[in-house]
Amino acid sequence: MNTPVTIAIDAMSGDRGAAVVVHAALEAVRENEALSLVLVGIRSELEALLHEGHARIRIVEAADVVRMNERPSHALRHKKNSSMAIALSLVRDGEAQGCVSAGNTGALMAFGRSIIRMYPGIERPAIAKLIPSLRGRCHVLDLGANVDSTAENLYQYALMGSLMASAICRQSEPRVALLNVGEEEIKGNEQVRLASHMLAQCDTINYIGYVEGSDLFRDVADVVVCDGFVGNIALKTGEGVAGLLIELLEQAFTRSMYGRFVGLLARPIIGRLLQLMDPSRHNGASLLGLQGVVIKSHGNANERAMLAAIRQAVREVQLEVPRRINERLDDLML
Repeated sequence: MNTPVTIAIDAMSGDRGAAVVVHAALEAVRENEALSLVLVGIRSELEALLHEGHARIRIVEAADVVRMNERPSHALRHKKNSSMAIALSLVRDGEAQGCVSAGNTGALMAFGRSIIRMYPGIERPAIAKLIPSLRGRCHVLDLGANVDSTAENLYQYALMGSLMASAICRQSEPRVALLNVGEEEIKGNEQVRLASHMLAQCDTINYIGYVEGSDLFRDVADVVVCDGFVGNIALKTGEGVAGLLIELLEQAFTRSMYGRFVGLLARPIIGRLLQLMDPSRHNGASLLGLQGVVIKSHGNANERAMLAAIRQAVREVQLEVPRRINERLDDLML
């Protein structure tokens, strides 16, 4: 029997509104009998969407919402009663074991640092996500929490990414690489070269050197580290290419009678391919460095994508990812 898990969801902060969150929440509790959810937001709106309610979904009132264009510093000072802040507070207070939000990334990071706190020795949280690769999956971080990162930050991302790969994918020695403009040692800016030197001196990390953008999906590394500026662009470029390929395939197999016939024959293969490539099925990035499970959903997430983010939160809670990372960080820090 699965261990009971409670996840708090910031129900108001996504681009598509609370309806997407409520529909995903209902589907999540239907498929997982051990799951309970706390929806944080405007009670009247959430109750209207839930209709008759659900025994394993409860609502916690929030008087405010953090807007997507709001400065994190302003939100931190003036939005302590927001759905985002209250959802994180539920994790801190032990009423939930994880939190999911599709809201403002900078504000989520600021509130996370203030409310849940960081691991000792870690300067900044990093957004980490599993992306599909040729023969498996690859953890990539940072994907947008910090657009400017020092060599020490990159080193810390690598430590946390390696420990997360061990916890999530049960890999004993995950291959760790730095994303760079070339594989040669002389390539890259000063921060990347210094981080590479630091990682090469760490005997407990399986550091394999530099990889390029094209290597992200080729099963060259299990963990790829970069700053948030580069990582966010790489992620969204990859999602854009995946969306383009899906659309081109759909056009090719519906444009003519011959295309529809071929598409019918190839439907099982095409279905598996589309499932692998669909970004909504891989939604949900971890805010690593916080002493609790916090999952950042894409702001424009649809119901399927929000459901994927909830599943990711449940999985990290069940695998006790924050505890596993925290237990080993002291041994790896410089």
